[in-house]
Amino acid sequence: MGMIDVGDKEKTVRIAKARARVILGKEITDKIKHNNIPKGNILEVARIAAILAAKKTPELIPLCHNIEVDSIEVDFALQEEIVTIEAIAKATAKTGVEMEAMIACSVAALTIYDMCKMFSKEIKILDIELLEKQGGKSGHYKSQEKA
Repeated sequence: MGMIDVGDKEKTVRIAKARARVILGKEITDKIKHNNIPKGNILEVARIAAILAAKKTPELIPLCHNIEVDSIEVDFALQEEIVTIEAIAKATAKTGVEMEAMIACSVAALTIYDMCKMFSKEIKILDIELLEKQGGKSGHYKSQEKA
């Protein structure tokens, strides 16, 4: 058991896109839309938390390679009762950035949960998943959207 040896691999541009959803309920999403949460701007705090977490992925996932991340983008879509989080991680590396993108979504979701838990204990985090990845030997992967 141990880390996979990537020493002989070539560095290539790697891009991964992940998503998570947080079901909050209409009352809380309205509070977020109107920036009416006592702890501050939920989505901007979650964005910063996501970026910081992605940069620390190998500290959180024991056998994950330490790669230099070129960029992390985190976007939010607010629906009636749900916040959808999408993160795109990019690196020029010998291994992929899927974990960085999924960690970003996970920590953004947990940050939203933490900042909103005073309003409800019914908040749910769902569907943390890889949507797409590019680069490397395995090529381009795109998730099959569920009906």
